Formats: sequence, C-alpha cells, structure tokens
Amino acid sequence: MIKGLGKKLQKLRKQFKLSPKDVANVLNVSPSIISGYETGERNPSLENLLALSYLYRCSTDYLLGKEKETFIDTVDASNLSPLQAQRLSEFLDSLSHND
Repeated sequence: MIKGLGKKLQKLRKQFKLSPKDVANVLNVSPSIISGYETGERNPSLENLLALSYLYRCSTDYLLGKEKETFIDTVDASNLSPLQAQRLSEFLDSLSHND
C-alpha cells in the first residue's frame, strides 16, 4: 500500500465536495473501488492514479507523497460536476504543456 495515499484521496474528494460515487463515475469504476483506495486496501492502477490527479488538479507526485503541496486552491471547481471538473483540469494541464 502507498503510505498516506488513502487519506489524501479522501481529503481531496471532500474538498471538491464529491461523493465516492461521483469519483467512481469519472473513473468508470465502482464506488467500492474508490472506498478501497481511500481506506488503503487497494492501490489505484497507473491509469486511475493519473485520472485522480487530473480530477483533483494535483500531481501524481503529490498523491504518492513526493511533493508536499497541491494546487487545489488555484481554481474553485466546487460548483462543477465531476465530469466538468475533470475536463477543466485536463484543459488547464494542456495549457501548461504548451510552453
């Protein structure tokens, strides 16, 4: 298990005001999978880890414990649907790669 990952995922989900079902829908998995990630019983696949980083607008390094900061305060996505938040994150990420 990845130390601290579950607590970070749960904290981010709550900050974005998402339910486990919302996150599961974005990742196309069952809510029990999301619960397993948050309790530390399961580790996300690389694909799902990347999807979670896009959804929560943070780096995979942050989720894995290599960085201390997240960029969550830079954009308020609390009024967006989970899909809208994911699309916004992907768009913003694409802008940073076009330098």
